[in-house]
Amino acid sequence: MAEGNINVTPEQEVEEVISTNEQRAIRLEKLEALQAAGNDPFEITLAEQTITAAEINERFEELENSDVSICGRIMTWRDMGKANFIDIRDRSGRMQVYVRINDIGEETFAEFKKWDIGDIVEVKGFVFRTRRGEISVHAKEIRLLSKSLLPLAEKYHGLTDTDTRYRQRYLDLIMNPEVKDTFFKRSAILRAIRKYLDGENFIEVETPILVSNAGGAAARPFMTHHNALDEDFKLRISLELYLKRLIVGGMERVYEIGRVFRNEGCDTRHNPEFTLMELYQAYTDYNGMMDLTENLYRYVAKEVLGTTTITYNGVEMDLGKPFERISMIDAVKKYSGVDWNEVNTLEEARALADKHHVEYEKHHKKGDILALFFEEFAEHHLIQPTFVIDHPIEISPLTKKKPGNPDYVERFEFFMNGWEMANAYSELNDPIDQRERFKAQEALLAQGDEEANTTDEDFLTALEYGMPPTGGIGFGIDRMCMLLTDSSAIRDVLLFPTMKSLDK
Repeated sequence: MAEGNINVTPEQEVEEVISTNEQRAIRLEKLEALQAAGNDPFEITLAEQTITAAEINERFEELENSDVSICGRIMTWRDMGKANFIDIRDRSGRMQVYVRINDIGEETFAEFKKWDIGDIVEVKGFVFRTRRGEISVHAKEIRLLSKSLLPLAEKYHGLTDTDTRYRQRYLDLIMNPEVKDTFFKRSAILRAIRKYLDGENFIEVETPILVSNAGGAAARPFMTHHNALDEDFKLRISLELYLKRLIVGGMERVYEIGRVFRNEGCDTRHNPEFTLMELYQAYTDYNGMMDLTENLYRYVAKEVLGTTTITYNGVEMDLGKPFERISMIDAVKKYSGVDWNEVNTLEEARALADKHHVEYEKHHKKGDILALFFEEFAEHHLIQPTFVIDHPIEISPLTKKKPGNPDYVERFEFFMNGWEMANAYSELNDPIDQRERFKAQEALLAQGDEEANTTDEDFLTALEYGMPPTGGIGFGIDRMCMLLTDSSAIRDVLLFPTMKSLDK
């Protein structure tokens, strides 16, 4: 606070040396006293919030001496006897409030002095600037709206324990206002994405989360059971196959932003449920998807951050320049020295993997091993925006083959900061070829690959009615939010990340 060092009331001094349970008991006694006096704050159903703290700061010149009504949580308290300064925090930020006995009356002031840090209040008063120059609200009325029964953690130093922050996000948001800024920015990113796609005549749709066939990606699904139908279902791992059904139906430009679920591990870039955006556009290919990706990323960065140059963990990335395009074969050659154009057989691929200490499984084919080389040697070098194009067919069961080179497909992955940010294809629309690809996936499944796709007969039926040439792409929204908010872990951009139970 600008008005000097933070002091606390005698009741709050006691809180420094007693346990949380004892503090809760004291606060419960205060609540019971309020209720006995007919002043139960939990019976209040409506408060008046005419303005936010940020708006007062932004519009001070016009609002000085004007009456306002603000609401928020008491975060700090400086007791000067018959006059007190408190800081309250609302969704937009903090505001200092001057509370004086002569203005609110002795009875109200006496009750006010019994309140605690963490309580939620309504303040009616006028805007002014203190002698030390801090914009504040001079209270004429103050009302307790909600009683905090638990003391705020780490009152003066913030909540820093990451496990507690993720498990108790509500406490994290109270104590660390920059966390709230991250999620406000995430919301702005989603608005900007929708605004851009709406301007390109895409329509937003919703497709099933509970599915009988979880296809469209290489991932292990979560299983569940529908009691009424007595049928097993899966949680979707992708949005792809239903959205392409809509392309068959003539919707031509569709997208969906939604949660998908993959039964996999957790780390700084993976959470079992995460937000994916997929879009599909008829009459274009993966080159069109590259153009769309460049334009979308530039637009969102400019709209949300005001610049196309972003900094993540001290590293600057330039979205304003044309994004690099490099084939997977060329990326592997550049960073490992191995020229895959000279690899003709599976035996040669395995020998190279052994020589370069690249681990592979016995069911992996030549193209799989190329992808493993890419992950081992090239991926972490791709810091600036880069499209890695032309993947091996073995890892791309839903993608069109490259004309004249059937071992590879028209696919790209978009990388920034060494992370995969998006995955796109020229979509396979040949139902006969697609059935053969599904058969190959079924064979992998039989060999123990739990991430292999299964045949989706209804999707094949849709393709037999005819799907136009189509480009499609999937964006990892959470990773995009990580980069644009400079957040070190995916859990920092998920309000409620998946956590292991405390009793495990």
